Amino acid sequence: MAEASALLFAYCETPVHAGTGRAVGTVDLPIQRERITGFPIVQASSVKGVLRATTQANGADAERHRALFGPDRPEEASSHAGALQVTDLQVVLFPVRSLAGVFAWTTSPSVLARLGRLAKLAGIEGPVDPTRFAGLQPGQCAVANESTLLIQAGQQLGVVLEEYSFTLAGELAGLVSAFAEWLAAHALPQTPEYAWWRDNLARHLCVLADDDFRDFVLYGTEIEAHVRLDDTTKTVERGALWTTEALPAETLLVGLLAATRSRYDKVNEDGRSLLGWLTSKLDGRRVRLGGDETTGRGAVVLRVARV
Repeated sequence: MAEASALLFAYCETPVHAGTGRAVGTVDLPIQRERITGFPIVQASSVKGVLRATTQANGADAERHRALFGPDRPEEASSHAGALQVTDLQVVLFPVRSLAGVFAWTTSPSVLARLGRLAKLAGIEGPVDPTRFAGLQPGQCAVANESTLLIQAGQQLGVVLEEYSFTLAGELAGLVSAFAEWLAAHALPQTPEYAWWRDNLARHLCVLADDDFRDFVLYGTEIEAHVRLDDTTKTVERGALWTTEALPAETLLVGLLAATRSRYDKVNEDGRSLLGWLTSKLDGRRVRLGGDETTGRGAVVLRVARV
């Protein structure tokens, strides 16, 4: 049983392609998604592999690393299991083009409920009560009072995302500001280059109804066309045209890290100690998730929140 837990946030600085291989749909190389909701995810096996490679160490730290992740050599895999447990990364904020304010970080009540559940497991007080947003209907949204997304539509204020307009649920503005403050403290990197993002999060945050949010995460991702040219004719080779899908830059993801007591006989440490070591290696670290690294895809910065 886990003795310590923490929230792992991943902020996408460039588009992220955590793929599933070839598909028969409209996109040749789609991203990973939950089967039921269709929400984007990064599967736990991918996340754990990145964390393992990122924290590879020598000396005494190498023993802690093995205690957390298990043996490196396949022939030793049966000797003991690692102490670290990792979940899928789930979407928290999804950027959408806005008529005012350039873009909005969108989320929904079900996403807030999931985040609150993970925060509870990590022993952290959740951001806001998601049931307060349960009354949002399709076509409605909640933003902070100081939001830059607001536009005047006749006698009413509203928000326009992509080509869709949303009416304002003004009584929820205070909750949106509280949620933004929580994210700025727990989810966003605390380094100086992220000061603007922390200060402006509330102005760009928008809570949508679940159905509207689902539509944006299903159809608002980046789709790129790729070709391979014939060296002689400089035309597209036959069959060498394909499309890839990616999570857009400025997406925020979250997962859970948990640690048990070491099962490695050379390390006698509990889960809290091991998780503390891992946190020191990961918090604020820039890593690569997914594929297409050589074309700039997959750059994310990690933030670990724990008590």
